[in-house]
Amino acid sequence: MEVAGELATAAGMLAMWAPRSFESVVDYETWESVLLEDEDIRAQVLAGAFVPVNIGADGAFGITARVDSISAPAVLTDRERQHLLVSSAPYLFVSTGEAVISGVEHVRGVPYLGLKAPVPAGRWQVTVNLIDWQAEPGCRDEAGKPAPNALSDFVLLINPERGADTQYRTQIQTFDRATSRDQRLQLGAERKALPISRTKGL
Repeated sequence: MEVAGELATAAGMLAMWAPRSFESVVDYETWESVLLEDEDIRAQVLAGAFVPVNIGADGAFGITARVDSISAPAVLTDRERQHLLVSSAPYLFVSTGEAVISGVEHVRGVPYLGLKAPVPAGRWQVTVNLIDWQAEPGCRDEAGKPAPNALSDFVLLINPERGADTQYRTQIQTFDRATSRDQRLQLGAERKALPISRTKGL
């Protein structure tokens, strides 16, 4: 199963998060209490409530979230593998039945603002993959906007935890800086001025 769409952030970070972990967030003051500082965010990462999709850039980005099923493990497609720039180490995600993906500034209790993905309750490992979507021929339409079948900037692969000894990434920066610096500078401006309207697989 997968969901896809285009999401924007003006706070430099997107994230996949567990909504029940943030039910107390109802205004800016309560948001500050759990997500303002890096150590606050890292505590949420360690708890499995927050997976950063973070290259340190504002903008609008295409996102695909793909969830494992018994018959279809969550993997990259052939097209995505061909244009893969870098993959993160797995992050822990502890689900109570649903995940939301949004800009970090939109993390809050109901109503949720973002892309919703049904993720069965349990422990999951999430790998974030950065895709060079604009390298694929035909990725833009005549107006220069992403074509309806354009690849996403980020593909999140959500699979069941492989074992209790899995080593999880806990850094707020999703990719090692030395690996992603050039990609961050390039992708940060790619979809920045585009309307948040394109959806795929919904």
